[in-house]
Amino acid sequence: MRLRCALVVSLALLASPVLAQANLTAKDRAAAFRAAGFTLQGGQWSACGDPGTPSYSPGQIDTVRDLNGDGRPEAVITEGGTYCFGMTGTGYTIVSKQADGSWKNITGGTGIPTFLATRGVGGWPDIEIGGPGFCFPVERWNGKAYVLNRHQYDGKPCRPQM
Repeated sequence: MRLRCALVVSLALLASPVLAQANLTAKDRAAAFRAAGFTLQGGQWSACGDPGTPSYSPGQIDTVRDLNGDGRPEAVITEGGTYCFGMTGTGYTIVSKQADGSWKNITGGTGIPTFLATRGVGGWPDIEIGGPGFCFPVERWNGKAYVLNRHQYDGKPCRPQM
């Protein structure tokens, strides 16, 4: 029974990026990657400039959903590897489809974004940026950019150790 549950969870996690990309047309996928600063090289989307190290994983669209309630999709694009992203091993970029059909880079960085229930200007969710450690930055949309709002761990305030 445990093995079956583990298999189902593993398959769901592996399928998520594939399903997320299926929500966009090929034209929108390409436009989202370009807006995020990626280029198509050898059939793979790349932005960080990894020379092909063993830990590298090319860009993929992990999530497609309307984050801010405007009726248009946002896409979370990730790329992996320690060459570009250190011990965290992952970088992300969030792009948003605009009313004119173009895509716009909203924010990005090193880490694993988690969308929180708390919100900034225009209904954009706060983003906890995970990675190694126990005290993570939370960024909030101020109407122009995501900026540091606080640090937290398990939903409780904390102070990062320097």
